[in-house]
Amino acid sequence: MAQTVTALFDRYEDASVAVRNLESMGIPDSDISVVANNAENWHRAEEPSNISGDAGVGAGIGAVAGGGAGLLTGLGIMAIPGVGPVVAAGWLVATAAGAVLGAAAGGAAGGIVGALTTSGVPENHAHIYAEGVRRGGTLVTARVADDRVAEANTVLEGSRRVNVDTRGNAYRQAGWSRFDADAPVYTDEQVRRERDLYL
Repeated sequence: MAQTVTALFDRYEDASVAVRNLESMGIPDSDISVVANNAENWHRAEEPSNISGDAGVGAGIGAVAGGGAGLLTGLGIMAIPGVGPVVAAGWLVATAAGAVLGAAAGGAAGGIVGALTTSGVPENHAHIYAEGVRRGGTLVTARVADDRVAEANTVLEGSRRVNVDTRGNAYRQAGWSRFDADAPVYTDEQVRRERDLYL
C-alpha cells in the first residue's frame, strides 16, 4: 500500500531540495509531483497550457524528464483556475487535470483540491495547500509506501516545510475560509508581500 505525503513550501528553493531528497530516498520521479506558483515569472517556457482546458497537455507535463534526469528537469508552465500560472511536473498535475474535467461534468471539486482529496489528503488541508500555492508557495506531493511515510515526512520537515495547520489558522484569521477557484489570481507584488509575512 502507498500513502500520499504532501508539503507546502514558501520558497521554491526549499521545495526543490525536498524533491531531490525524496529522489535520494529512492522514491521514483513518477511518484513525486511539484506545483509552484509562477506569478513572479521566475520560470519561463515557450507555451503555457491551461489545466482546465487540456488534460492531455497537463498529463504530459513532467513526463519529458524520463531516463533518470530528475523530476525538476521536466518542469512546464500551465494555468490553474484560481491559482494562475504555475510551474509543475509529475502525477498530481495529470490528476488535477482529470479532476477539473470531472468537475465540469458534474463530479467532485476540481483542480488541485480535487486531485489532493482523491489522493487521500484531508479536504481541509487540500484547501490550505491550494491557497498556499495561490499565494506564492510550492507544493510537493509524493506517493510513498506505508513503511516509508515517516522517513519521507522527516525529509520534508528538514526542508522548511510549512506547518499546514498553523498556516490555515493564519489564513482564517485574515478572513479566508476555503480555496476559491474563481478568486482573483495573486500578482507578483501580492506574492512578495505574502511571502514576507512568513519568511
